[in-house]
Amino acid sequence: MLAYIVRRLLYAIPILIGVNLITFALFFIVNTPDDMARMQLGIKRVTPEAIEKWKAERGYDKPLFINSAAPGLSTVTETIFFEKSARMFVGEFGRAEDGRDIAREIGARMGPSLAIALPTFILGLFVTVSLALILAFFRATAFDFWGVVLCVAAMSISGLFYIIGGQYLIAKVWKLVPISGFGDGLDAWRFLILPVFIGVLSGIGSSTRWYRTIFLEEVSKDYVRTARAKGLPETIVFFRHILRNALIPILTGVVVVIPLLFMGSLLTESFFGIPGLGSYTIDAIQAQDFAVVRSMVFIGSVLYIVGLILTDISYTLVDPRIRFS
Repeated sequence: MLAYIVRRLLYAIPILIGVNLITFALFFIVNTPDDMARMQLGIKRVTPEAIEKWKAERGYDKPLFINSAAPGLSTVTETIFFEKSARMFVGEFGRAEDGRDIAREIGARMGPSLAIALPTFILGLFVTVSLALILAFFRATAFDFWGVVLCVAAMSISGLFYIIGGQYLIAKVWKLVPISGFGDGLDAWRFLILPVFIGVLSGIGSSTRWYRTIFLEEVSKDYVRTARAKGLPETIVFFRHILRNALIPILTGVVVVIPLLFMGSLLTESFFGIPGLGSYTIDAIQAQDFAVVRSMVFIGSVLYIVGLILTDISYTLVDPRIRFS
C-alpha cells in the first residue's frame, strides 16, 4: 500500500507540471502581457509607455522562460514563468490586481466555501443514495416508474431555477431565512440553510438516477442470487450486499465533487453573496484578474489529483479483495 501511494504521488508531479505549463501557455503565450495590460487599462488607445509601466509594476516586463541578461541562476528565476507559475508549487501565488495577497485571500475564503460544500455534499450523498436504494428495491413498480420520471424532470430544470425560486419563495415570500449574505461564527447558520437546501435539491435528480442504475446492475449478479438462495431477506440483500459492492463506482463519481468542496460553487456563492472561493473566482474573471484565475486553476488541479489518490486508497477499505503493492 505504501509503495502504491508513493508511486501515485510521483505520477502526480509530471501531471501538475504539465497542467502548470498549459496554464502558463494559455495566459502568457496566447494572451501576452501586452494584451493583459490593454484589457486592464481599459483604454482604447493605450500608449506604449502606459503598457510598459503596467507591466513593470506587476513583474510582467521580464522574459517568459529565459532571461539571458541576468547572471547565473537568475537566468531562470528572473522570468515570468518562475515568478508567476513555478512558485505556485510552494504556495506562493503572488498578489491580485488590487494588491491583496492571493494565498491569504484563499485561506480566508476557504471556510465559507467549506461551510456550504460539506453539508451539501454529505446530505446530498445520503439522500440520493437512500432514494436510489428505495427505487431499486421497488423496481419495476409504479413507485419506481414515477420516481424515475420525477428524477428526469428534476434533471431537466436549470440550477438557476432552484436558486432564484428558492430565494423568492423561502426567503422573500415566507421570510424564513435571509435572501443573501454571510455572518460570523454561529450566526452564519442562518445564511447557510437555504444554499445548502437548494444545493441538495438541485442534485437529487441526476444523482439518484445514476445511483439507481448502479444498484440495478448489481441486482442481477451472481452473489445477489446466492444471497437470496440462502434465504436472506431482501432488505439485508440490498443494504448489506448490494450497497457495499456498489460503493466502488459511487466513490469513483464522488471524486469529481472533491475539488468543489474547497473551490466552492460559482453560482451558489455569487447569487447568495457568500464570500467563498467560488465568488472569488467569478469576481476575478469579471475583473480579468489573471493572477487569481491562474491560482484557482492550479489549486483545482491539485485537489483533483489528491481526490483520485484518496479514491484509489478508499477502494481497499470498501472491497478487501483489492490490494495494491
